[in-house]
Amino acid sequence: MKIKKRAFGYLSNGKKVSLYTLSNKRMSFSVTDFGCVITSIMVPDSNGVVDDVALGYPTLEGYVSNNVFFGCIVGRFANRVAKASFELAGKSYSLTANDNGNCLHSGNPGYHKVLWDSEPFSTTRECGVVFSRKSPAGEQGFPGELDVRVTYALTKNDDIVLRYRVTTTEATPVNLTNHTYFNLAGHGSGSVLDHTVQLFADRYVPVDSAAIPSGAIDDVAGTPFDFRTPKPIGRDIAAVPGGYDHNWEINRAGEGPNPVAGVFDPVSGRSLTVYSTQPGVQFYTGNYLANEPGKDGAAYAKQGGFCLETQHFPDSPNRPEFPDSTLLPGDTYEHETVWHFDF
Repeated sequence: MKIKKRAFGYLSNGKKVSLYTLSNKRMSFSVTDFGCVITSIMVPDSNGVVDDVALGYPTLEGYVSNNVFFGCIVGRFANRVAKASFELAGKSYSLTANDNGNCLHSGNPGYHKVLWDSEPFSTTRECGVVFSRKSPAGEQGFPGELDVRVTYALTKNDDIVLRYRVTTTEATPVNLTNHTYFNLAGHGSGSVLDHTVQLFADRYVPVDSAAIPSGAIDDVAGTPFDFRTPKPIGRDIAAVPGGYDHNWEINRAGEGPNPVAGVFDPVSGRSLTVYSTQPGVQFYTGNYLANEPGKDGAAYAKQGGFCLETQHFPDSPNRPEFPDSTLLPGDTYEHETVWHFDF
């Protein structure tokens, strides 16, 4: 297990940005303290050929823009909040209306556009980096000062582990996730529609044309959202206007990380299995990618990557029927997600 740190560039205010590379004997990934962005995941295929399976940019400048959220932390509330507002304890709060009059990924300053404190660590089982920051009361329009800790680690067993820990001074919605786009055939290899996906979820959250939930949680049976048995992403996607960008309710069997998804690329032989303590997962098929300039001269086209964003349900601050996303003073928001790679 090894950790290497190097300079990744400088922000316009002169602050230095660092890049950490964590490696075991078979795979590695790199992450920067700007936005807690995972910039690469290097994984061998079934023939031992190593490739990068995470979409991203070649330099810091790309992540300073990063309008598609490549690889980054998303918060204070990931996903969408209807009408960019919510009520809590009798008070109304206004957020940034940046997505058809709704709030997507909390507006500005996004957690992916700030420099985090960072501290590397190493044990006998894993190595990683702890990122931390204070989110002041009122930031993005949310109440309460948050103490946020995000840990990314690589284990000897080819797991990337993401841990989130948050406390607050006032009641506030909290919903953190990582927004890595995967392509198990290699980041620049084109469409992911031939990837086979299984979601361990019997129900999903229907949404309207602006991706805002109706409030229902429906059975997947008999719909294009049924991934209980593995199937290619592209098999039913034409029946979903715009492509998949929906939340599934994870089947839960306890408080520990539950199976969320299994993904297999038949060309490379790589597979990804996801586990999480979160109640939901947003499965997104890169529908808004439009030849986004990326690493190694790649241009990421529509559906050139997929995301499995483990999180609370979208618009849950306005939906009492959804799992509660409110963090109270004295309580701790703690969640863990595991990405396990086989090759």
